[in-house]
Amino acid sequence: CAYEKITYLGYPFSISPTFQKLNTNSTMADAFNIVKDIQELCVKTNKTLVVYLSMAFGNPYNDPYNAATVIEWMHEMKSIDIRIISIADTVGLAQPGDIQNLLQEVYKNDHGIETGVHLHSASHNQQQKIDVAYKAGCRRFDGALKGIGGCPMANNPLVGNIDSMFMIDHFKKLAVFNNYNFDALRKSLIIADEIFN
Repeated sequence: CAYEKITYLGYPFSISPTFQKLNTNSTMADAFNIVKDIQELCVKTNKTLVVYLSMAFGNPYNDPYNAATVIEWMHEMKSIDIRIISIADTVGLAQPGDIQNLLQEVYKNDHGIETGVHLHSASHNQQQKIDVAYKAGCRRFDGALKGIGGCPMANNPLVGNIDSMFMIDHFKKLAVFNNYNFDALRKSLIIADEIFN
């Protein structure tokens, strides 16, 4: 919050109790209180909180999950005035059909929340996942510069964040994304090279 240039803060709230404990050493109730605290800080400092509903497409711990649980937590987040939620496939379990089915349920009703996806994927089906989400109505996509990162709990080391440039190039080909600051993007890629090489 002390950095004026930072506009968005993100918090990973998992619908899997096991992953919430592993990832943040918190119960879901504790994590929700943390979200409330961060939201209060964001309001005071003119930032926007993005909540990532992680493990929304399944988890490797056999914790129950379904669209109703995702929508229930969206309502909980809305109750504390969270305006942006990113539905996350944290360990890359989602198949294109899973993405389509969940998003169709989410987008059936207007929740008053800008809802997007944070997909992890191996390279062979990342485009299919993006296309399915777009056709289901998604217009907010998270990526990572150079595809850096992923979840250490994923069973497959090839499953990680989708490269932002892959998404930008793909949406440009579909003529649905042209408004971006190329100079800022180029500078960001240079910084990413310096950090991760």
